[in-house]
Parts: sequence; structure tokens; C-alpha cells
Amino acid sequence: MPDTLEEVILKNRGITFHFIKTDKFKTISLFLKLKAPLTKADATKRALLPYVLQSGTNTYSNSSALRKFLDDLYGATLFVDLQKKGEYHIISISMDVANEKFLNDRTPLLEKAIQLLSDVIFNPKTTQDGFDKEIVEKEKRTLKQRIRVVYDDKMRYANLRLVEEMCKDEPYSIHVNGILEDVDQINEKNLYEYYKSVLKEDQIDLYVVGDVDINQLQLICKQYFQFEDRTPKEIDKNLYRQSEKENVVIERQDVAQGKLNIGFRTNITYGDSDYFALQVYNGLFGGFPHSKLFINVREKASLAYYAASRIESHKGLMMVMTGIEPKNYDQALSIIKEQFQAMNNGEFSENELEQTKAVIQNQMLETLDTARGMTEVLYHNVLSNSKVPEEVWMEKIKQVTKEDVIQVGKKIVLDTIYFLTGQEG
Repeated sequence: MPDTLEEVILKNRGITFHFIKTDKFKTISLFLKLKAPLTKADATKRALLPYVLQSGTNTYSNSSALRKFLDDLYGATLFVDLQKKGEYHIISISMDVANEKFLNDRTPLLEKAIQLLSDVIFNPKTTQDGFDKEIVEKEKRTLKQRIRVVYDDKMRYANLRLVEEMCKDEPYSIHVNGILEDVDQINEKNLYEYYKSVLKEDQIDLYVVGDVDINQLQLICKQYFQFEDRTPKEIDKNLYRQSEKENVVIERQDVAQGKLNIGFRTNITYGDSDYFALQVYNGLFGGFPHSKLFINVREKASLAYYAASRIESHKGLMMVMTGIEPKNYDQALSIIKEQFQAMNNGEFSENELEQTKAVIQNQMLETLDTARGMTEVLYHNVLSNSKVPEEVWMEKIKQVTKEDVIQVGKKIVLDTIYFLTGQEG
């Protein structure tokens, strides 16, 4: 078991700082996370915003100038990303910078990195009308490409369509990159207005991971990150719905390989007491190469090119993904349902149970070996308003029993079957 993560949390006006002191890395990593409920009205503007912010500031007027400054910081990096966690839409802006402790140069690299991150957030490239028009139009073209590429990758497309059908009329159905038809409605003015509302309303958390002086770091962060006080918007937990019967959707396209994806409602989310048993359930069912789906659908019956399951921890979903020959639809669906029933009947051995728990624990250890992984583990607690230290997480997985897994299965309900198949048949 690794050393316990030392997370020092400091609440400041409109932002929460999380300092994770560790000597594992020779770099220091910064992760700024901005959280808001996922909405159809704002999703596309929100998907565009971080890419506009990283394209230039009033200090560094374009991407080239910004990248040159990063190079001068011993090759520091700046990345933006979007995530959909349950019904929250998360903007992430991250930086990696060398720890000056390991350099002969005494340049205050960390402070310069924090200053640049602050510049990206508070001082983006603007004109009197809002954002720089040229930057906005360029990033709109790129956003369209990011949205369209999902339609070309049929594995990702099937995942998207399953969620759209399963979570119809729920915010979770909205794609993380927004809606293609909404991109052209965005301009430098309305995007800038949205940006100002983000700074006023989002829940904002800054994670700093590395071998740092926390007392000094607090002073620097307070200096460069000052927001207005706010009460962040929370999602309505009552938005979750339960299907009364299996919803079957068959879509035909010019494809050679069928995609059979199945969505289950687990009625369990991160922070719930039986979440750990759900992790083990998923591992036994379809999460790993020794799982029932992999062995019985792919290996024994040779029906699938791939067969796996995963859980969405903050929405309470479990999704099965398979690639099959279209003619094998009925047989593959039947075997998947049989494996689901076998799980709920407790048809798995103690050895399989212990193997699954060990793999899950090893995955967690691998995750905690990276600064990004540490941050993601800790950010689960922010999203769920819970407090599960990683050592408790590991112990809870260890304590899961066969009966716990069977009880979890009683809560899981098959909701939607989505099949992407060829034009004929």
C-alpha cells in the first residue's frame, strides 16, 4: 500500500485549493477543474471555451507566443480537456512544470506556471467585442471535427447512441463535446458572456501535486486566483428514471461489424455504501479478461470481436459493449443475459472473487502512480460530496463478500438494448 495521500484543502473566495505533497515526481502538476451541471443550452459553448482560452491571452497573443513561454519554463506543458461525470460537465486545464529543486537555475518555475495558468483564466485574448474573433472561428472548426469524428468511429458512435436512447430527456444524453448544430450559433460575443458566467458560477477546484512547500504555495495561489464568492449549482438527483420494460433500438447503417451495446441502471453511485461491491460485480461480469462476458461470449462461443462492461460511477449506469457479426445478434444477446442472470445467482467462485478484487486494487495502485490519477481519485470526492480516502477505498474493496455482490445484482436493471447493424437482414 502506498503512502497515504497528504491532501491539504484550503478554501478561498470562490475556489478550493487541494495541495498533494509527494516526492514521487520530479515535476509539479497543476489541475484546475471547473464544474457545472450539464445542460443542452450551454454544452456546446462550454465544450468550445477551454480551447479558446488556451489559444492566447492578452499577454501571450497567440498559441505560438504561449508555447514559447512554456518552452522557456524548461518545457512546461499546458493541456485542456472536457469530461462528463454523471450530469456534471467538467472543464480541466492542466500544467506540468519541472520542480526547480532539481535544477541549478533558481528561476521560480512553479510561481511562473501558476501565473500563466491565472493569465489563461483571467486574461484571455479579447477585443472590445469579446473574445478574439479569429481564435473563436478557428476553434469552432476544430470543435466540429471533434464532434464528427465520433460518427466515423462506430465503436464510439454505438456508445453515444446507447446513452442517447437510454438517457433520453436526461442531461447525461448530451455529448461531452456538445451539439454540432449549435456550433455555428456561437460567436465571440456570446461565448465571452458565457465565459463570465463560468467564472462567477462554476465550482472551481485547483489541485497541485508534487514535492512542494505547502505554506509558500498557499500564498502564491491566493495571490493569483481570486474569484467572487458563489454557491455552485447542484444537479437534481431526481432526474434519474427507471425504465418499465426493456427498450430495444435497432439502427441500420453501412457497417460490416455489428455493435451490440446494452445499458443497465445500477441505482448505485460513487459514495454509496455498496459502490465497492458494484465495482467487484462489474469486474466479474465484464470488466476484465477473466470476466464472464469475455470468457463466454468472446472465447467459448466465439461470437464477439470484443465483449466488456464498464460502470459510470456518478450516473449509476453499467454498459456492455460488444462487436459481433450481425447474424449472431440473437445468440449473443441471449448469452449476455444468461451471464447477467448467472451473476445474480452467485455463479462465480471465491477464487474469481479474490482475483477480481486483486485486479481492482492493482488498478488503483497504478492510478495513484501518476499525478493525474491521484487528482482524479481525489476529485471523485468533490463530485459526490463524500470523503473516501484511498486507503479506505482499498480496504472496502478487500472486504467485499460474495453475498455483497449478489445483493448488488438485485438492484441492477436492464434498461436499453442498442444494436447497430448492416443495411440487410
